[in-house]
Amino acid sequence: MDELKRIPVFPLNILPLPGELVPLHIFEPRYRELLKDVEVNDIEFGILFAHPSNEKRLGSLVKLESILKRYETGESDIVVKCVDTFILSKFYNQLSPKLYPGGAVFFLNAMDESSVSADLSAKFEEYMVLRNSKIDDCEYNIHDIANELDLDLTDRVKYLRLLTSDKRQQFINERLDFRKHVLDWEVRSKDNYYLN
Repeated sequence: MDELKRIPVFPLNILPLPGELVPLHIFEPRYRELLKDVEVNDIEFGILFAHPSNEKRLGSLVKLESILKRYETGESDIVVKCVDTFILSKFYNQLSPKLYPGGAVFFLNAMDESSVSADLSAKFEEYMVLRNSKIDDCEYNIHDIANELDLDLTDRVKYLRLLTSDKRQQFINERLDFRKHVLDWEVRSKDNYYLN
């Protein structure tokens, strides 16, 4: 972990994974101010997973990708991309002089340990074929695989708490095995109807 950094923080009940694109609707005045600062200063901000199960105070560092729509009311629809993860050390209800909250965080440098073993890569490609899905990029990392698996919130927290490549790959390998098993079963039972 790096040194402590102060960043704007947006508490939400979501936990984006590195590389994930997330749509957000910005309507509160304090977050409209945050969006303005993000646009003008090209800064990143944190999404703190605001859930009682988040004892480690995990969050995702995101960067603005695009503004989809601006409303006359001042609200906006935006898309952000997760570029890192963090652990929150201290939360500030207001990152003075701004209206929006902030926090002191330790970045986890999630992209540093993101390579994929040949075995996991082959298993992932088999899974994608089974799903009849294309792999957009032949250069993918462990987070891309995690995003394809659409992990639930509990698994997202578990996954992001794993700080080594080996542990992340083992975790994703187990989830991939389960998903492949379910898909295999669906394919085999697709044409088997039982009448009563």
